[in-house]
Amino acid sequence: MNRVLLTGNGAAAWGARLAQAEYIPAFPITPQTEIIETLAQWIDQDKMTARLVTLESEHSMITAAAAAAVTGVRVFSATSSQGLLYAMEMIYTVSGWRAPFVLVNVSRGLASPITLEPDHNDVLAARDSGCLQIHCSTCQEVLDNTLIAYRLAEDPRVRLPVIVNLDGFYLSFTREPVLLPEIESVKNFIGEYNPENMRFRAHEPMSHAVAVLGGAPYSYFRYQTHLAVENGLAVYDELAKEFEQQFGREYGVIENYFADDADYVFVMMDSFATKAKDAVDKLRATGWAIGLLRPRLIRPFPAERFRTLLSGKKAVAVIDQNISMGMGGVLHSELCTALYGQPQTPEIVASFIGGLGGRDITVEEFFEIAKSIRHADEINQTPSPRLLYTETELREIRKLQSLANVKLHGFGETS
Repeated sequence: MNRVLLTGNGAAAWGARLAQAEYIPAFPITPQTEIIETLAQWIDQDKMTARLVTLESEHSMITAAAAAAVTGVRVFSATSSQGLLYAMEMIYTVSGWRAPFVLVNVSRGLASPITLEPDHNDVLAARDSGCLQIHCSTCQEVLDNTLIAYRLAEDPRVRLPVIVNLDGFYLSFTREPVLLPEIESVKNFIGEYNPENMRFRAHEPMSHAVAVLGGAPYSYFRYQTHLAVENGLAVYDELAKEFEQQFGREYGVIENYFADDADYVFVMMDSFATKAKDAVDKLRATGWAIGLLRPRLIRPFPAERFRTLLSGKKAVAVIDQNISMGMGGVLHSELCTALYGQPQTPEIVASFIGGLGGRDITVEEFFEIAKSIRHADEINQTPSPRLLYTETELREIRKLQSLANVKLHGFGETS
């Protein structure tokens, strides 16, 4: 193996190259464009044997990706933010086709207003589509889980698109040391794509079509897709163990960071969870029994794993980098659903929302979150959901706006 400095985007591109993706339909959007540019450069330099085609939109891109996948071609693509939303009609459609391919999403906050920085509303908008989702916190994880994603997508028990998610800018343009496996080792791990009955050969014609179905058969097909998504948990477990045996790096469905002996637990996903690890280290140094759980798989949702890992804990703080308008944090609501009515579940499962549009979550804020759930446990009362954004910050922004003599329409005059 070679150790090289790679951005998260570079790691995703290497994942596609090592997996020997044959067809890459693409449409540029910040901050994922570097992935496609890197792959295009390799193809031009004859370092990668693949066909890259720029489509006129993300909608067409996903259509082309699935159409190629169901003819027996290994496919890779990437998108971000508004691009994922533009493709959403086909994101739902191609899972119904049971088309196995890998789509990297580089998370970026959604308009309006416009931001170039990350949160997770884009990728979580696709959580009900039938696509599986793997969420990464480091560049190494992006590379390795792109490889695992191909095996997961192409497994006969799954046969669905897999979205590999990483945070824009914080991870997509951050360089980290990454171990690049040898291509022969990757070939041994991934193997050849066997499309089984999905093929397109002139000498062996086969019709591919989408039928219009009534309620009963439609329900059957949708339920079969649901079961295939659920199969993803056991299949991912198998693949992660095989990957660890071959490459020495372990990837559980949920990353467990000092949570086994903890009384208090942070739960969050993607790259900001590395900040939570730092806070856990500092809090433990002062005597706190605290840990972190970070789900790698969001679909399928590892409900039973969470029940086991959180059994007997005093209090949990779920920190969402998303907001479901009128409801709150998506991860918080899903975790509460998983825990509801189960024995030995924590009495306190508190909701915190931060990092929207890439806003930083500081170590000091993690300390305050820890104090909040400890106090909630002491008085046995779950705190109200809290948005990690203070009036002081808003006043500072308004002061800067006032200096620039700028008005934000819809938010009143600056003062």
